[in-house]
Amino acid sequence: MRERRSVGAVGTLAALLTVLLTGCQSPLVTTGGSRDGRLGEETSATAAGPAGYGAVFLAVDECSSFGTTSFTEVPCAGERAAARVVARHDGRAGDGPPCPATTDFVLHISEQRPSFDEDGDGAVPQGYACMRNLQPPHPGDPGGGGGPRTIVGDCVYSLGGGQVRETACDGTGKRKPQYKVTKAVAERTRCPASTALYVRIGGETPVGCARPL
Repeated sequence: MRERRSVGAVGTLAALLTVLLTGCQSPLVTTGGSRDGRLGEETSATAAGPAGYGAVFLAVDECSSFGTTSFTEVPCAGERAAARVVARHDGRAGDGPPCPATTDFVLHISEQRPSFDEDGDGAVPQGYACMRNLQPPHPGDPGGGGGPRTIVGDCVYSLGGGQVRETACDGTGKRKPQYKVTKAVAERTRCPASTALYVRIGGETPVGCARPL
């Protein structure tokens, strides 16, 4: 089977693919700030390669390989397949719908206008793909210590200044967990009495109630 590669800045084809690796998310604001921690933007790597084939590069249920300089669309049954697309959205990640709760990492695709593109309209739209590893570990799972979202079951440690960062609940991360998010609610007053920290997690229930460990 022919491999399908990301639209890239090689020859006449141009688009950048940015991957946010697990565990590299931005700190979460815990005391009423504007950031909700859905998609981190601190650490990224860019990749480029020949154009893909078909209507959409990395559509839902398609798979990619892993690499340090490129990310290639490959058959999900192939030995190079490493992660599956669980959701795909156009536009900027910070402005669009959040990825599913157990997403392991996010691939960002920047808008380009090459001479040939996926569907022949002269443009490759900006978008992002929510990825789930085919095999463990799954840092996006509750307590996994990574992923683009903080969810119920995750653990965090304090950075000071009203900010926290996620870490593995089992203590295998670089920092030991200090709090665990036990519940997500619409407002702080609905948190249990044991709550010691309020973590902004976004969504319909944007407040995470965290107890000390």
